[in-house]
Amino acid sequence: MGLLDKWKNIKETEVEPGIDHTMYLTLKEERRISRENSRIIKQFEREKNRKNVPEEEYLTQMRDPNNVVEFDNLHTYFFTDVGTVKSVNGVTFDIPQGKVVGVVGESGCGKSVTSLSLMQLVQAPQGQIVAGSIRYQSRDGKCYEITKMPKDRMLKVRGKEIAMIFQEPMTSLNPVFKIGEQMDEVVLLHEEGATPKAARERSLEMLNLVGIADPQKVYNNYPHELSGGMRQRVMIAMALSCTPRLIIADEPTTALDVTIQAQILELLRDVKNKINGSIMLITHDLGVIAEMADYVVVMYAGRIIEKGTVREIFHNPKHPYTIGLMRSKPSGKTKDNRLYSIKGQVPNPINMPNHCYFYNRCDRAIGICAEEYPEMIQFTDTHSAACHLCRNGGFMDTNSTKEQR
Repeated sequence: MGLLDKWKNIKETEVEPGIDHTMYLTLKEERRISRENSRIIKQFEREKNRKNVPEEEYLTQMRDPNNVVEFDNLHTYFFTDVGTVKSVNGVTFDIPQGKVVGVVGESGCGKSVTSLSLMQLVQAPQGQIVAGSIRYQSRDGKCYEITKMPKDRMLKVRGKEIAMIFQEPMTSLNPVFKIGEQMDEVVLLHEEGATPKAARERSLEMLNLVGIADPQKVYNNYPHELSGGMRQRVMIAMALSCTPRLIIADEPTTALDVTIQAQILELLRDVKNKINGSIMLITHDLGVIAEMADYVVVMYAGRIIEKGTVREIFHNPKHPYTIGLMRSKPSGKTKDNRLYSIKGQVPNPINMPNHCYFYNRCDRAIGICAEEYPEMIQFTDTHSAACHLCRNGGFMDTNSTKEQR
């Protein structure tokens, strides 16, 4: 869009790889970028804030009727004063009915922004869905294009049919309201004809469902009076209040100790089976993915670099980044050696290269890796990876390393 003209890297062939040689912007250039961003943002906001949008404009068809959600070439950008951050840059994957899809990757790879795009909760006005499609199969049989849904219509879907469990419950719960008041609000907002009495009964039922021993007491407590595990259970109960078709769990066990983590994961699994729902599980923990997920999506720098069933990803990883993640897991075999770590850093998100994003960190990179971004290569119906080394169904036999280049 012409926002990044001055952010150019010196050619990697002329400098040491892995070092950021980005040129700095002048104040005049920042002002120009800010003006152009403002113009672009106004266009997106004007489109989102339209009133009385005909339903036909955001009705569509699912590619596979067995899916609940389909992400198709999704692009979500953040327009900042120093350039455009491509947080999600062409993401495509499906969430089947009744399945758990795990999304893994290091911090900043776009996992949470992908889920927030689905919920229409990307931080506006800087954050905008600029291209792509998110299709959602509703309970009423209709298929909605989330990226085109007006805000007032999305309010009827968010929280009722698609619910989210946030990473840190203490920052998600309002500290000045009791647990019961916050849970009742969900039911009163989304259930037609719900009375305060019915909302209270539903809230107590949900608190009991998630394994809280004294739901009546917790119902009358403030968030700060509960432990971390109890608060997370409350968040899960709140998400389940309207029996959603899809639960987005954004690192639900990060702030919990190991014992409580196991309980929360078991709870999520049981609840999913009871409501026949689907879960989009976002986490850094590969152990959680191995235990919970049916399908795995591996993200790096805003793109999907590999996806497949949990067995395919753990037993037959193809992409060097996925292999590095697997080698980074602690195990009994590493007691005499240092734990493996992937060297280097993720490229500057404002100035992403036009070649493989993992090139500077890859031990097996070859010449073409520095020339173009690899296409997704299909190995099975469910397993694919974006790597030049995988052209023949597996790693090419490469004798040419970075040192030889």
